[in-house]
Amino acid sequence: MLIAWAFMTIRFRDVEGFLDGRFCLPLTAGISVIVLAAAIGTRWLHAALWLVVCALGQAISLQMIDAGNRIHYQHYIPITELIDNGQWPLLAMLGAQLLIVSAGLWRGRHEIRASLGCAFKPWQIVAIACAFYAFNAAPSRDAPFYAYELVFAGLIQTVNLGALLLLAMALPDRALDRLKGWFDTSDESHTTEAPAQVPPRRGISISLLVAAACVTAVTAFLSVVSYQCHPHLQDEVGYFYHAKYFAAGLVALPPPPTPKSFEIYLMALDGGHWYSIFPPGWPAALAVGFWIGVPWLINPILAGVNVVLVYLLARDLYDRATARLVTCLFCSSPWFVFMGMSFMSHTLALACVLAACLAVSRARKTKRARWAAIGGAVMGVIFLIRPLDGALVSVLVGLWAIGVGARALKLNATAALVLATAAVASLHLIYNHQLTGNPASFPLETYYEQNFGPGTNALGFGPERGLGWGLDPYPGHSPLDAAINAVLNLSSISTELHGWGIGSLLFVAVIVFSRAMHRTDRLMLGVIAAFMATYSLYWFSGGPDFGARYWYLAIFPLVCLTARGVQHLGNVLNAPATPSSRAGGRVVAVVIALMALTLINYFPWRAIDKYHHYLNMRPDIPKLAAQHQFGRSLVLIRGAEHPDFASAFAYNPINLRADAPVYAFANDPHTQSQVLTAYRDRPIWVVDGPTLTGKGFEVVAGPLSADAMLAQPPLIDDAITPLDSQDTSKSLIPAHKKTGGG
Repeated sequence: MLIAWAFMTIRFRDVEGFLDGRFCLPLTAGISVIVLAAAIGTRWLHAALWLVVCALGQAISLQMIDAGNRIHYQHYIPITELIDNGQWPLLAMLGAQLLIVSAGLWRGRHEIRASLGCAFKPWQIVAIACAFYAFNAAPSRDAPFYAYELVFAGLIQTVNLGALLLLAMALPDRALDRLKGWFDTSDESHTTEAPAQVPPRRGISISLLVAAACVTAVTAFLSVVSYQCHPHLQDEVGYFYHAKYFAAGLVALPPPPTPKSFEIYLMALDGGHWYSIFPPGWPAALAVGFWIGVPWLINPILAGVNVVLVYLLARDLYDRATARLVTCLFCSSPWFVFMGMSFMSHTLALACVLAACLAVSRARKTKRARWAAIGGAVMGVIFLIRPLDGALVSVLVGLWAIGVGARALKLNATAALVLATAAVASLHLIYNHQLTGNPASFPLETYYEQNFGPGTNALGFGPERGLGWGLDPYPGHSPLDAAINAVLNLSSISTELHGWGIGSLLFVAVIVFSRAMHRTDRLMLGVIAAFMATYSLYWFSGGPDFGARYWYLAIFPLVCLTARGVQHLGNVLNAPATPSSRAGGRVVAVVIALMALTLINYFPWRAIDKYHHYLNMRPDIPKLAAQHQFGRSLVLIRGAEHPDFASAFAYNPINLRADAPVYAFANDPHTQSQVLTAYRDRPIWVVDGPTLTGKGFEVVAGPLSADAMLAQPPLIDDAITPLDSQDTSKSLIPAHKKTGGG
């Protein structure tokens, strides 16, 4: 009844009738009632009570966060603002949770102290605590606010961690035996060497295929319901249109009839060609979606494929128990799932990295060069998707192949790996020559140098780096900027990697500071460090759009280290000197509870609060075209380039003279006069975008004749100010109108 009421009441809907983030608290409350009802009269009741405390605590804390669908890093709302806005009940509930958890911890203090004292040395506890608290909030330009937020977020994480400890202590012993069998780590020695390798079973299990299918279904559902099958970032608009003309068999397009009316960020007009500046790999894959009529489904399918690849690679590198835990953590990762919902290129890049590493691993085990050649070919594809990632991955995999972190491949296999990588990656040179006339000239770099100045988008430090966006800490790029960007990304990972109320880096810190890492763990840590170091040379952090997206390919080692931290904590708590009973099973049970809470709390909140109409990008244009029967017409879009024109531009035909609606940007009187003259034979419609209406697109005039419009004053306001301007003091909102990251 509570959940039904939350759906039906207008209390949790915005002015347009869509659910908003407040809906997630009664949703969690309703699920909590069901959990308690199911546990009454069973040995699970005590544990269920603490699970409910954990669930409601996380749901309450999410309601105190300013995330929203505008571009900014999320922050906790100050207590004074919560009180002024009438949200003091949230603070009261947080206070009640604090009192309940404090009382429970006081009762169990002796057992907790004994367990932690046996498991870790004092310096390890301090180091893990520093990692636990250091990245729980994004840096802010307002230093006092940042300090306050670190303390407030640390308090919330501490309370949630305390509730989880009490949940672990309340779990019935007999219920933990099955978990111990599924994630058994008893074969793992407490040394720094790799765990004993159990020969993997051949084939792929049904449960793995079910997990992959579930991930595909969830990401597809989010793509339809939350993302509305519509590109939201300017990068996605470029990919979307790029794939559209690739699907028609074109490498580039002829110039628009009036270039200024169709000018949009990340589309270049150069040498009589009009084209997206992005590499061809991801648009080529997305073009398959246009061929079959469902471009929004490509990334969800790839996300499901990645689940299978993650398990196979983790099983090769570790053992079956670790691979199962890694796969479960992957399937419940918001960073992974929401990236799979998008139109971004990272999901395909991850699939290629996993497949390449798996092929190299098989080449090492089978001593067959053809596996190395397959790995090299797939690795070359990464160059065609994200060239910098491709270069970095090639170096890392090459080092791995010649014996860094593992046994070296045979010479013929190494040669096959290098030659196959070079052969496929060289296709980019042919593509460059087609567009720029120079194989060594990448369209993206040429575009930035021509439009923003030499060196603005290059790697390295210097005063000329950057585009002046508000998300860039300081003008230019320096080591201080790199450090701030790194903290921004680490805080993003702490939030997005697992979506846990205790942050996502606790178990990574446990294994890193345990002195129990084996060779593969150190290899994973090295990969993470390589991505951090490489992207510290780039002026932009990647922004808050989909977590630390420039570091996205480090998600596999991060999840592996999380799983290893879980296993290590279970092992040391199960040591003979420790009084805890079945402690390893309790740790795994807590992690399963955390994953369940992510599905109940974090996924609905993030999908509703942030990604629905993200950046004010909306899929209204096709609906208006059908409703008003635009047909063969010219539609003038008024508002800002992004989101207003960018949302409409995605639906332009690749032939701007086609018998279909053509969407042009009415941004100044001269440009409007030019485009009206060029499309004199078409009826004209005028549509206001979301930054003018404050909601969706609206038709304000039409159908009109071009001649009549040319004879009248233009329907243009040179002083248009978007309605979504916000305070930039805490949120680092970009001052520049372009929100892409290149």
